[in-house]
Amino acid sequence: QVQLIESGGRPVQTGDSLTLSCVASDALSSYTVAWFRQSPGTEREFVAGHSFINTTSYSDSAKGRFTISRDNAKNTMWLKLNNLKPEDTANYLCAARLWATETPYISSYPYWGRGTQVTVSS
Repeated sequence: QVQLIESGGRPVQTGDSLTLSCVASDALSSYTVAWFRQSPGTEREFVAGHSFINTTSYSDSAKGRFTISRDNAKNTMWLKLNNLKPEDTANYLCAARLWATETPYISSYPYWGRGTQVTVSS
């Protein structure tokens, strides 16, 4: 069972950039990985996914501003956040699923980290 640990979240200003990291306890090459986010009182939402066959997908809010990447040799994935807005404030969680392409559905991911908090002030 793979364990995921996120890092990199912190308070930032509108327009700033930030890179989040997620380190896995197991080799990532067979996993599709994804980033989700959740704010208090809201549902967890898909942000970006990167499949084990190197396809990527993004939510509408992430397209053009966020970039997902991975390095299987380092068992690490990243989410680069550019031009941050207050509405991006959330706990960002990484997730993984084995031998399947990316999907925005929460229930499709059996492995989750606990998240890293990003707070964007205006």
